[in-house]
Amino acid sequence: MTTGATVWLTGLPSAGKTTIACELAGRLREEGHRVEVLDGDEIREFISAGLGFSREDRHTNVQRIGFVAELLARNGVLALVPVIAPYQDSRDAVRKRHQANGTAYVEVHVATPVEVCSERDVKGLYAKQAAGELSGLTGVDDPYEAPESPDLRIESQNQTVQDSAASVYALLTERGLA
Repeated sequence: MTTGATVWLTGLPSAGKTTIACELAGRLREEGHRVEVLDGDEIREFISAGLGFSREDRHTNVQRIGFVAELLARNGVLALVPVIAPYQDSRDAVRKRHQANGTAYVEVHVATPVEVCSERDVKGLYAKQAAGELSGLTGVDDPYEAPESPDLRIESQNQTVQDSAASVYALLTERGLA
């Protein structure tokens, strides 16, 4: 039986969460691991359609993703979850669900400064917010509660995507999960 785990990559929009997760997924798949990337945008489209961006809706979205990730992980899949998950209590609830089921959970904070995220602006969100076309942008005019004690903190602005993914891989290997 392959060991599964959830690797939750939290951070601001355009921090590099999905890019790191995809890089890591490729490496893990090459080694024969069963891997799924639960991208926040895809989840919002297919599982959480209809939810807004209020605190309650964000919490519901995170709990839905956490449920799916735990289900996959307890069945031998490495679930890579690049999702903002801005609130500590929401992330804690996901961690507790994993602990209650004896499922491995790793929290990675992609701690990219908002200035760098704004420069990257992968989806144009920062530009829309600056132009007054968007409100409630996490880390700008909506809160982001950075993890105080993540299992790993990555400052993606100081290293390559490959180095960031290698850091996560090293942690997974150290814990017997990769």
